[in-house]
Amino acid sequence: MSNAVHISLNVSDLSRSADFYRRFFGEPRKLKSDYAKFVTEDPVIHLSLMPAPVRIGDGALSHLGIRVETSDAVRAWRKALVERGLPAEAEKREDCCYALQDKFWVSDPDGNRWEVYNVIEDAPETADAACAPNACCATPGASA
Repeated sequence: MSNAVHISLNVSDLSRSADFYRRFFGEPRKLKSDYAKFVTEDPVIHLSLMPAPVRIGDGALSHLGIRVETSDAVRAWRKALVERGLPAEAEKREDCCYALQDKFWVSDPDGNRWEVYNVIEDAPETADAACAPNACCATPGASA
């Protein structure tokens, strides 16, 4: 078994969230009345969903991301998600978090934002390259 990332999210509606992640990652490995688990192969992610009271936009989580090898892979991911009915934001090339990146964003039913991105090149360490509250990776509606 290879190393893997495990993420466990509280969700307000397991059915809606399971439907979103089914379109995002494919069929769940486990699906119970109070639990869903998705296991992906590339990248290796184990994602668990559990119903719990959730207030959209609250919490310490900024966002989640999947880094892919090429800009073509970013476009392929976006195309596949749109074909599966997920509203993905338009692909953008931007300076973000000290790197020039190609990326797009998608949000789950509880507002957890996922980016699929490729780092084209690292950027110099300047204040403009950091993730400020209103920068590229900030939660929509956040202000500086």
